[in-house]
Amino acid sequence: MIEWLFVPAAYLIGSISSAILICRLMGLPDPREQGSGNPGATNVMRIGGKKPAAITLLGDLLKGLVPVYSANLLGAPDELLAITGIAAFIGHLYPVFFNFEGGKGVATSIGVLLGFSWPLGFAFIGSWILVYKIGKISSLSALCASILSPVFAWFIVGDASITAASAFMTVLLLWRHKSNIQRLWTGEEYKAGKSENEF
Repeated sequence: MIEWLFVPAAYLIGSISSAILICRLMGLPDPREQGSGNPGATNVMRIGGKKPAAITLLGDLLKGLVPVYSANLLGAPDELLAITGIAAFIGHLYPVFFNFEGGKGVATSIGVLLGFSWPLGFAFIGSWILVYKIGKISSLSALCASILSPVFAWFIVGDASITAASAFMTVLLLWRHKSNIQRLWTGEEYKAGKSENEF
């Protein structure tokens, strides 16, 4: 069925590395070779400041939002929406265009959740903000919001496939943040904007 073309298209869109392209366009070093080596918004901010980081963050979010929201507008069933979202997310983590060296996935996962359901995406953002105001640790906020996202998906959307997709992204996001989790465990993670969390 032609609508299943959303899945490979989503992966290819997810594989467009906002961090690498923005750094190239703005004359900044390759984020894979500077700072933490992660092609994400946080590392771009280290390298070039807030403006390129904000553009990178928006680009990463749109990579998740656009393919899923487009499929949603065209009436794709929830199962297809779920797989499309996963494809975009995996494309960000393992981009075919950049030797499968991608970011950690927070911004793209937010875009996917917004594509599934606006209230679901905003629930993630709201929980991120709440945890950050309490703990002042960006990575902890992202991890807590991600862990809660399957619960939000179940109560807000109420569909098993969307909930499963949210849970799948959570598992991958936790895996990609294993170094952050280790630093949180030992109390070495930075606070108030100095976190090593990568988007």
